[in-house]
Amino acid sequence: MAKEEGTRCQRIGCDALFTPDNNPEGSCHYHSGPLFHDGGKEWSCCKQRSHDFSLFLSIPGCTTGKHTSEKPASKAAPSPNKSKQVSSGGNTSLNAAQAACIRCRQGFFCSDHGQCSKAVVAAAAQLSSQKLTSSEPIPKPVPPPVTKKASVPKVIDLNANQVCKHKGCGNTFTEKENHSTACHYHPGPAVFHDRSKGWACCDVHMKDFDEFLTIPTCATGWHDANATDSV
Repeated sequence: MAKEEGTRCQRIGCDALFTPDNNPEGSCHYHSGPLFHDGGKEWSCCKQRSHDFSLFLSIPGCTTGKHTSEKPASKAAPSPNKSKQVSSGGNTSLNAAQAACIRCRQGFFCSDHGQCSKAVVAAAAQLSSQKLTSSEPIPKPVPPPVTKKASVPKVIDLNANQVCKHKGCGNTFTEKENHSTACHYHPGPAVFHDRSKGWACCDVHMKDFDEFLTIPTCATGWHDANATDSV
């Protein structure tokens, strides 16, 4: 495999190789910075979003400029220890807080509006009790018939260049050069929680997005151009 020549661009969303002699204005396409909230991933510059981490990283950059070998300065994130103040006076304030909170609306546990989650749990318990005491038999759903499609054997060119889809790898390879220790990757999903970013497989977490992308991989194996592990 040919050795890569040039310097790797450090802008988020670019990752291209460049040289000082070949770095015109507009050659770099990058993003300003990511936002993570409730499992969603969004670029703050173009508002493009995705719940799948691999698809999120593949969104083309919306800002153009010159490549750089210097990492962008990370912006200070607000302290996660600050608690939200919610008015507890009267049913009107409670209903307004519940309507504005996505966790309360969907019935998840909410540490900011404990009363909201208690009301949802109580309603669910009452509905469950009514189903258990009902004398009418509950019909079982009938699954649709499953039709199996005939599998077509896939013809692979041993010398064709492919891109490994394992998380943390992304290298180009050929099946002829592939072997059991060729790929270094993360087998577990990426975990984003309270502005912390990490991998579930090796339990390593970072606050800065650039540091998260440089977490060393924890598993080795074969390159796979058809890996479909979810993030």
